[in-house]
Amino acid sequence: MPEAVIRTVPSDQGLLDSLDPLLRQWLPRQRWFAGKGRPVTGFSLVAATELLPAGSRLGLHHLLVRAHQQSAPATGAPVEPGDCYQLLIGTREALPPRLAPALIGRLTGGPAAGRTAYDALYDARPAEVLLEALRTGAGVGGLRFERAADQEIRAGLVPRLMTAEQSNSSVVYGDTFILKLLRRIVPGVNPDLELPLALAHEGCRRVPAPAGWMTAGLDGRTWVLGVLQPYVQGATDGWELALRELAKGEDFTAEARALGRTTAEVHTALARALPTVTLGQEPVRQLTDGMTGRLEEAARAVPPLRPYAPALRTAFTALADLAAEGRTWTAQRVHGDLHLGQCLRSPGGEWSLIDFEGEPAKPLAERRLPQPPVRDVAGMLRSFDYAAHSAGAAVSGWAAACRAAYCAGYAEAGGHDPRTDPVLLRAHETDKAVYEVLYEARHRPDWLPVPLAAVRRLSTPEPEPA
Repeated sequence: MPEAVIRTVPSDQGLLDSLDPLLRQWLPRQRWFAGKGRPVTGFSLVAATELLPAGSRLGLHHLLVRAHQQSAPATGAPVEPGDCYQLLIGTREALPPRLAPALIGRLTGGPAAGRTAYDALYDARPAEVLLEALRTGAGVGGLRFERAADQEIRAGLVPRLMTAEQSNSSVVYGDTFILKLLRRIVPGVNPDLELPLALAHEGCRRVPAPAGWMTAGLDGRTWVLGVLQPYVQGATDGWELALRELAKGEDFTAEARALGRTTAEVHTALARALPTVTLGQEPVRQLTDGMTGRLEEAARAVPPLRPYAPALRTAFTALADLAAEGRTWTAQRVHGDLHLGQCLRSPGGEWSLIDFEGEPAKPLAERRLPQPPVRDVAGMLRSFDYAAHSAGAAVSGWAAACRAAYCAGYAEAGGHDPRTDPVLLRAHETDKAVYEVLYEARHRPDWLPVPLAAVRRLSTPEPEPA
């Protein structure tokens, strides 16, 4: 069934047609665009909603557009449907200098011909429109803005766009709330809303509770577009804090231990809030087959990985062997993409976890599957290695101390030390390192030595210190 369009108005298609040549140039330059390296061949309209009239001083259009790209440009492969992106397009007669970074281009046709199109999130007025809609629980066209019953959203909060985002965009309102707008969207229950709501219901204070959210209804399915959460004023993310302490030569083990406790508290609350499952021989075989397949793919693509592949494969076979002997593990909902950058430390020293979207490149259904909690643990352990390498520190010293402290903190709050299950931990950390090798080789070759160092260590594993 073709995707329905929220509004089938000729001016909507006319606006997209006039934007098409501009978006082909602008969209691939955005940090959140997922199809880099393949030219955009066209766009199709999924949904369109006019939030401010096109003929007024400031026009504001909410668009969901699908970007079509060639799967293999070099071979002239046929065009396939691409990802769906959320765009907020502003139009003005002329763009003031303060909005120069938001420029998309001058429209030569369509209902806004002669006006300048730009990314409206850079502009205060469009950002205010979104907050007011959330505050009042508005419905505009097919868009729905909802507010949590126990949350108060004051009017008049001054917005500012955060410019450090990568896979999404965020607007801060008066140091009170932060609105995360998902850029690449898919239909279904998004864990970035689902899990924080479940944790709020459990009374878990380690994750900011959603104050409101934006959705669209298409073909009887819900598309989550954005989540409004309390803004932790003065907070520092774990990555920035770790690099700062490394630069000063300061110890980070106390913070790593606190992060371990925080992770365990969130895992415990998620296990209470949502169903858990038992992983026996067949589910573990499927899990390790996936890990082995990712290793083989990465080894084909990255020659420096190939000498280590046979030894790394033993991490997965060892786990499958344990399952074949009757060993089982509990799986539950987890963060899914946990690292230092997904952790916030308040000025008072409290840690919280954010961004429960999971790995955006993976299908939504896969991101919502129960996983062994050690998957999140492995992500954090790898993050300590990244921080140490980024600062030029010796991984065997700083990172190892942080890894041990994190696991000890996890045991204090969760009652289970991840190091007491070394086969499960090694398999997940190896899988994460293999993913990092492929990612860095494709996107940041200068960073490739970081995961390769972990690959060397994991190919000749030694017991973690008690």
